[in-house]
Amino acid sequence: MTQRCTVVLSRGQTVHPDRQELEQQLALHLAGDPRCEVLVVPHLYDLNAHGPSLTALREIPGDLVVLAWLYPRATRWILDRQGIRGQVGRTGIDDEDLPAEPARPSGAANDTPADSGASSRRIYCLDLRRDQTPEPYVDTIRQILADAGPAASAEAASTGEARTLDESVKRRWYPVIDYSRCTNCLECIDFCLFGVYGVDEADKVLVELPDHCRKGCPACSRVCPEHAIVFPQHKSPAIAGGMLEPGDLKLDLSNLFGAADDLLGAHDVAARERDEHLLIAGQRPAGPVVPPPPPPPARPADKKDELDDLIDQLEAMDL
Repeated sequence: MTQRCTVVLSRGQTVHPDRQELEQQLALHLAGDPRCEVLVVPHLYDLNAHGPSLTALREIPGDLVVLAWLYPRATRWILDRQGIRGQVGRTGIDDEDLPAEPARPSGAANDTPADSGASSRRIYCLDLRRDQTPEPYVDTIRQILADAGPAASAEAASTGEARTLDESVKRRWYPVIDYSRCTNCLECIDFCLFGVYGVDEADKVLVELPDHCRKGCPACSRVCPEHAIVFPQHKSPAIAGGMLEPGDLKLDLSNLFGAADDLLGAHDVAARERDEHLLIAGQRPAGPVVPPPPPPPARPADKKDELDDLIDQLEAMDL
């Protein structure tokens, strides 16, 4: 039996009238479509893990379209952190911000046998900052619904109204791990001195105590070799979840902070940020962090040094 798609509208953190108007128009346009139901929740990043909004989202069995004031990559891994998973849904917009991999590859942190393969459902993530009018989002969602096929008649009834979940939330700041990039090197655990990170039973890294993170500190994302740590509310796209290549993040750091165009500059910035927040917390600064030196370049096979010449001479002597 075909299940209806659920459109999740994540409200913005602010009461900006333009944002509120866009949210209201989207709910109005989509709520009357019998092929989907609309669920309005507070800002996705701020939700309590045991609150009614995430509890409701975990119970949704079918496809999800999530509209949030976040980069799609950030939205996807916020959901993943809460056990809300599925195949990457592609729409033709914002797809550059999404990984090619399924929601969680086998062997990633917190993986369980039930999670070892991606669910058959799809999760589509749309960034509400892309357009100021509802039409592009509505058109995209209707195309998703059309591609999914007609809903079963027994499930096609619509009340014509969005379901709103009111939940008291506060603004939060914590890292989100992109497990399509994470290699479990554990550098984040070694670097962070606030106890944010931990490991599970399989020694895979996870954000264990998110609210121990210091508000405004993105330092661990700068030292992550694979740039797998996302702070969705950071002003820099490279840190907030824009799907940039590693070289783009290095360039972004140089532009923002005047760091040298190498990895040492990123580590210096991260160490300063961490020390600032250690001081605010009344703790002793940890000092600079020096990344491991790169391996020496391989010597070309056809280029000989003095030792090679000496060996050749000994062989020629036929002793």
